Amino acid sequence: MSFRLSSIVPTAATSPENSMNPMHREPHSSLPTSDNPNKDIELGKGADDTIDYMQRAQWLRASVLGANDGLVSVASLMIGVGAASSTNKAMLVSGLAGLVAGACSMAIGEFVSVYAQYDIEKTLIERGEANDGEENKEPLANPLLAAGASALAFMLGGLLPLLAGAFIKSWGARLGVVSGVSSLGLVVFGAVGALLGGAKPYKGALRVLIGGWLAMLITYGILKVFSVLFHINISSSG
Repeated sequence: MSFRLSSIVPTAATSPENSMNPMHREPHSSLPTSDNPNKDIELGKGADDTIDYMQRAQWLRASVLGANDGLVSVASLMIGVGAASSTNKAMLVSGLAGLVAGACSMAIGEFVSVYAQYDIEKTLIERGEANDGEENKEPLANPLLAAGASALAFMLGGLLPLLAGAFIKSWGARLGVVSGVSSLGLVVFGAVGALLGGAKPYKGALRVLIGGWLAMLITYGILKVFSVLFHINISSSG
């Protein structure tokens, strides 16, 4: 919606004598006039075009964070197992287990969280503190939708490192491919999430990338130290 601002300037009443006098001039308004006839509606220029990012908050949080979590979790798990094992079967099984378990965990956690929000909204409506029939009201939280989006996004993100490195025989190449593909995925997810949220894409991509690197590095380091201290080395033929 655009708004037009009009200036109302009181003027002296014009007498019949003045209206007949060709030398008579009406006093000019002391307020400046705009050369651009459309300038007076610039105040409401972006009102109709503004994206309501709050309406995207529910599915954006569930989808983007789910994809990031899936990618980082599965990649970190595979790299951590790779620190104690040189076989691709061990990384494949660990990555698949992390994918299924993580997706279930995300779905359950999101369902419980959003259902609590749903209960709060329904309670407010029943108490009359919110108008259930109000026009343009925000929809109630959908626990099943949030849970499904979280699980699906987690699996899509986790499939990237799982499919990229699980079938590579060479241990070094396998770790390199998993790390490289995971880094690329983190950059894409971070940038897309920032764009959909109205933020600058490079900041979101850099933040997510650094966080993912830290997770993979810490997991690899801890598992490597653990395998050295306890002499754990899974080296069956892969």
